Amino acid sequence: MDDQLSSDLQSLRIQRDEQPAPKGAGPGLTWLVVLVLLGGAAAGTYALLPAVSARVFKTEVEVTEIRTVSPAQASVQVTSTGYVVAQVRTRLGAKVSGKVSAVMVREGDLVKAGAVIARLDSAEQRNALGVAKARAVAARARVESTRANVGEVQRQFERETALVERGIVGRSNAGDLEARMKALQQAIVAADADAAAVEAELVQLEANVRETVITTPIGGVITSKPVEVGELVGAVLPVVVAEVSDFSSLVVETDVPEARLGLVKIGGPAEIVLDAYPTRRLRGTVTGLSPRVNRAKATVVVKVKFADPTDGVLPDMSARVSFLESRLDESAMKEAPKLFVPGTAVVDRDGEKVVFRIVDGKARREPVRLGPPMAGGFELQQGPADGTRVINKPPSEILDGYPIKEKAR
Repeated sequence: MDDQLSSDLQSLRIQRDEQPAPKGAGPGLTWLVVLVLLGGAAAGTYALLPAVSARVFKTEVEVTEIRTVSPAQASVQVTSTGYVVAQVRTRLGAKVSGKVSAVMVREGDLVKAGAVIARLDSAEQRNALGVAKARAVAARARVESTRANVGEVQRQFERETALVERGIVGRSNAGDLEARMKALQQAIVAADADAAAVEAELVQLEANVRETVITTPIGGVITSKPVEVGELVGAVLPVVVAEVSDFSSLVVETDVPEARLGLVKIGGPAEIVLDAYPTRRLRGTVTGLSPRVNRAKATVVVKVKFADPTDGVLPDMSARVSFLESRLDESAMKEAPKLFVPGTAVVDRDGEKVVFRIVDGKARREPVRLGPPMAGGFELQQGPADGTRVINKPPSEILDGYPIKEKAR
């Protein structure tokens, strides 16, 4: 009985070193914990995905440009780009074949109309001219000799005819003299024709000798490197001896969109800014339009003549032309142009204003200092130079050095 009582008391003893299992605990709780961890990982991946993607893959971005803006921007109707072109120019060549024996000019020289540019070796032409002169003399001598023979035969024929009329001699001899006289007259015609042909050849050869001296028909500046001494040139060899451009005929030829051509008026004012001198402003006047439309680009070439001195302006320089509502006065011309950055290209990063330049397919961060606001942007007081291409509306995930690609326009 004591043993039974001990057993019952032992079963009622509390085990204080063992923790009871929570009510309802089991495999479900484990899965819940796993799902919470996976959700947290997914949320973190989603938040970091744009930055990781931008770092690894090329982000597609829009592109804009920092540019120099004229103080006359308020009166600008149309802006376009083009190139400086000389309306009067000539590419000198040689009309006769030969080697260059002397060159009288260098690239950049100023020459007058009629100036000698180069000379060709004329020995061959002069030898041919000497032979032709001798042939011409011989041909004229033959003509004169034939005329003398005709005169002599004609006198004999006249004497013989007189004797025939007096019945002293027969007519046979007179008939022979008459036939000979007619043959000699035909010989005179042939000799005259031969002499004329030789003289025409002589004139051509004299012209060839003159053509060995190459001159310019216009005055201007030598805008190409002349040929070298010893170089072979000629009519069958399309070699440019030198190019001469009249700088007083310089204009800017610029492509204006067809849809905006109505804003451009012949005789209207314009402002010209050359890429070579971005802070220099030149006044211009519209002088003409191309008679054809470029269908591929939907543009028309407009010619703008310089109204100000063109010191330092060279053919083929790039230029930006602004067509204005009214002409610029002297006070407006004295105002300096300003550098303009579109407002959509400027973003705040780490407490400073920055833009992202496009360099070799990558975004390059550069801090900027902004001036007063302008239409659609700001005056750029410190930052990238004129013409720098920057990202428009930079995405927040873009950082310095990230690869990018431009959106197709």
